[in-house]
Amino acid sequence: MSMPDRFDRIDALRGLAIVWMAGFHFAFDLNHYGLLQPRQDFYGDTLWTGQRTAIVSLFLFTAGLSQAVAWQAGQGWPRFWRRWLQVAGCAVLVSAGSAWMFPRSWISFGVLHGIAVMLLLCRALAPRPPWLLLLLGALALLLPHWAQHPVFDTRWTNWVGLVTRKPITEDYVPVLPWLGVMLWGLAAGRWLLARAAGRPGAGLLQGGLPALLQPLALLGRWSLSFYMVHQPVLIGGILAWMALGAGRAAG
Repeated sequence: MSMPDRFDRIDALRGLAIVWMAGFHFAFDLNHYGLLQPRQDFYGDTLWTGQRTAIVSLFLFTAGLSQAVAWQAGQGWPRFWRRWLQVAGCAVLVSAGSAWMFPRSWISFGVLHGIAVMLLLCRALAPRPPWLLLLLGALALLLPHWAQHPVFDTRWTNWVGLVTRKPITEDYVPVLPWLGVMLWGLAAGRWLLARAAGRPGAGLLQGGLPALLQPLALLGRWSLSFYMVHQPVLIGGILAWMALGAGRAAG
């Protein structure tokens, strides 16, 4: 099957996730600096925890779809490792930046750390049939509810996900249960691409986008870069606004 260079619909889904995430983080930053009234509980209120779950799920499901496309296109290991090193390197930078800003709750295994590990697992599992990927995904989603142990409660082991209590951290995306979401994306991508075989543009993943959604697709192609710069820009803008307001009040 002839594969296009880009799948605009997958890029647009990723772009939607990144825009939603940026809006969520903007609200979080406003709340952190006391500018969101009334103050919100981002760690316990279902309005915010539910959004976080939905955003991470969309990111990981889209990553699974992308891995299906990469496998179907015969992506070589050199290209895979280049992208993987970008993700892993950015994960290290996120840990360093969060340790500076949140020394007591820094991010040791957030979404980029999780994606880096899950990409390796999905790459190894990509040749498996979609039904098996669905089954393994369900197992990954359910296993944390069936098995927990205190040995997984440290920063060195909580990345597995079989914790007895959630760690104190600003972002936590362990392999279990989140690998299940990426595996389901991989399974869906494998199935949809198989159905579209021999009919270019006929599948749900292929085809064009309305002009209104093209900016989302463009943003989705640069999602990692956007992810890395959006928080410094948002926080910098908020701090500049607060300093400007303080200067006016003093004047």
